[in-house]
Amino acid sequence: MAGDGGGAAERAAAAVEAAAAGGWDFRNAYRRQLLALSRRIRLLGPFAEELREARRGPAEKERERALAPLADALEKALDLLRLGRDGSRIFLVLERDNVMKKFQGVIAQLEQALCDFPYDKLDISDEVREQVELVHAQLRRAKERADMPDDEFYNDVLSLYNKSYDPSAELDILERLSEKLHLMTITDLTQESLALHEMVASGGGQDPGEHIEKMSMLLKKIKDFVQTQNPEMGPPIGAKLMDSNGEPRPVNIPEEFRCPISLELMKDPVIVSTGQTYERACIEKWLASGHHTCPNTQQRITNTTLTPNYVLRSLIAQWCEANGIEPPKRSSQPNKPTSACSSSERANIDALLSRLCSHDPEEQRSASAELRLLAKRNANNRICIAEAGAIPLLLSLLSSSDLRTQEHAVTALLNLSIHEYNKASIISSGAVPSIVHVLKNGSMEARENAAATLFSLSVIDEYKVTIGGTGAIPALVVLLSEGSQRGKKDAAAALFNLCIYQGNKGRAIRAGLVPLIMGLVTNPTGALMDEAMAILSILSSHPEGKAAIGAAEPVPVLVEMIGSGSPRNRENAAAVMLHLCSGEQQRVHLARAQECSIMVPLRELTLNGTERGKRKAVLLLERMSRFLVQQQEEKEAQLLASAQAIPRIPEQVQETDIPEQLDSPSPQYPAVA
Repeated sequence: MAGDGGGAAERAAAAVEAAAAGGWDFRNAYRRQLLALSRRIRLLGPFAEELREARRGPAEKERERALAPLADALEKALDLLRLGRDGSRIFLVLERDNVMKKFQGVIAQLEQALCDFPYDKLDISDEVREQVELVHAQLRRAKERADMPDDEFYNDVLSLYNKSYDPSAELDILERLSEKLHLMTITDLTQESLALHEMVASGGGQDPGEHIEKMSMLLKKIKDFVQTQNPEMGPPIGAKLMDSNGEPRPVNIPEEFRCPISLELMKDPVIVSTGQTYERACIEKWLASGHHTCPNTQQRITNTTLTPNYVLRSLIAQWCEANGIEPPKRSSQPNKPTSACSSSERANIDALLSRLCSHDPEEQRSASAELRLLAKRNANNRICIAEAGAIPLLLSLLSSSDLRTQEHAVTALLNLSIHEYNKASIISSGAVPSIVHVLKNGSMEARENAAATLFSLSVIDEYKVTIGGTGAIPALVVLLSEGSQRGKKDAAAALFNLCIYQGNKGRAIRAGLVPLIMGLVTNPTGALMDEAMAILSILSSHPEGKAAIGAAEPVPVLVEMIGSGSPRNRENAAAVMLHLCSGEQQRVHLARAQECSIMVPLRELTLNGTERGKRKAVLLLERMSRFLVQQQEEKEAQLLASAQAIPRIPEQVQETDIPEQLDSPSPQYPAVA
């Protein structure tokens, strides 16, 4: 009778069959070791088959105990083969010591299992036993001597990972790695990127954020090299800019603009539930393949809602324009949504809209409150409510004398605006002036929800112009000054979005935003610090903004922020300082920065800041260095001028006119430099 399908014999046979099934395309540093292990397991095929077909006897439990170590060893060997086939090639090289420990552990476990195997107690044919003993001898030899991978291979990857290579040898290193790692096509590179993030997410002993950033940069270098060597793959994004000689020069894409999965410039950035941003197509593929964790943070993704990151998309477009790069293409208009509204749900919504048209204030208030809750509940409700024609009716209630009705109406519009398609409907209905009216005159909760609505709408670039021209910015500045913490946060977010458009920066500055922001920056509680620094960074690029910031004695607090703020705030503080240290007042701010000992935090930022922060710090250090050299030259020129102005001794003098000090060993006259 055949062995128990769920027993050790069946497990051992299944592992051997899986190893023999083929499809083991090992394209990494351990190809030789993996092929040898795969071959040895396949040689155990007849042995495993005889174990499976062996008749069960009275000593079945003893048989299971004898076979269990072999089954365990074969399953671990199969796991190692799968790791070699599916794992990130870069990760496996960098984890060489751990991977080799796994190899040695699997080989030792297999060798021990075959060494202890009770052949005499089981019905194994002589031919099969000879083959097993051959495999056992091979494993014993492999156990005694470690078959390490190529040292040059490991050293090449490690030098790129740690940035410790000779720059002149970089191309040679990249060529060797792209060939040895078999990363020569877009498909290979994409698969490696996905495998890399999955393996880092599953652990590895190091800080996952730092680990994945370094390995992603390494993969990016290989990808850019491969694309340069294979033009038919398409050039790296940004490789078409020309230098002063008309030659192509590469542009380094800021890391925050690259999708962490594909390493490409994002064209449709979306935010997942953990707060991280990815290219929509990449994160959709990641989720569709069965992953439930965030590639960057390894936190569990609690829902699959993807929120468009309009702010980042706008910044990417600005960066592309500034660098002469064509922005990545995406559809400018969202597809019209199709709702799955049932007849009963639609009837309920229609009834609520009828009540909105009632002349009874109580009916209007209760209907708008119900619509507010329905729109908050889910995306399908937002589509159904908008399709039913609710937006114009809700707009009419924004001028209601009943403050509670007004509050419900503006909050319902806020909830509807979450859906991208509804944004266009709200704007085309002429809603902005009415929302600004509530922002100025409503109850505090209504004003705060009006600010949140403007924030939601302002993520679309063309709507920034519309909103900025309706008087919204001064009202948002007032709310930032006197609202609750939530209201201030919504006002700050809306102001940040609006000020991305150059024409709105002047409006915000003239509305008194700079002193208010400087007050938040110097607030000892640190409330809204991130928002304040982000707005300050945007305003400092405007001439009026730079002047207003410069008049507020900002340098000490900015220097302190560069030294001890969060990574993003350090970056923004450096950006503001860089704007201040250019133009007419640059010497004033550079001198003040020197007094505040800016050099030390700047040098530290060049080493440990964000990529953008490092770039700003390097530019600031260059300006500070030039300023210090100019200062030294001016001092030397003054000394020279002073020395040349000393009166010369008359050529004809009486002996009595010569001062006694001339005979002194210490001259009393300054030496001429």
